[in-house]
Amino acid sequence: METRLMLLPAAKLEQLRLLEMPKDYEEHEAFRHVTGIIAAVEEQQGTVDDIIEALEAQGFQPVPFLLGPDLP
Repeated sequence: METRLMLLPAAKLEQLRLLEMPKDYEEHEAFRHVTGIIAAVEEQQGTVDDIIEALEAQGFQPVPFLLGPDLP
């Protein structure tokens, strides 16, 4: 089975996060689940690191990446 990734955009490029999605989630289900996790952590005044920890606890794994140059 192929690896499925989710990119979490951010206002600052250094805050972009790339996640590997758990295999048992469909795309729309994963999107809703991540949205709910982010909202719950934000309500508790959590940080981006807190959000990533909560996502990892639910099986979403951060993937290291290199941000390349802009396309024309």
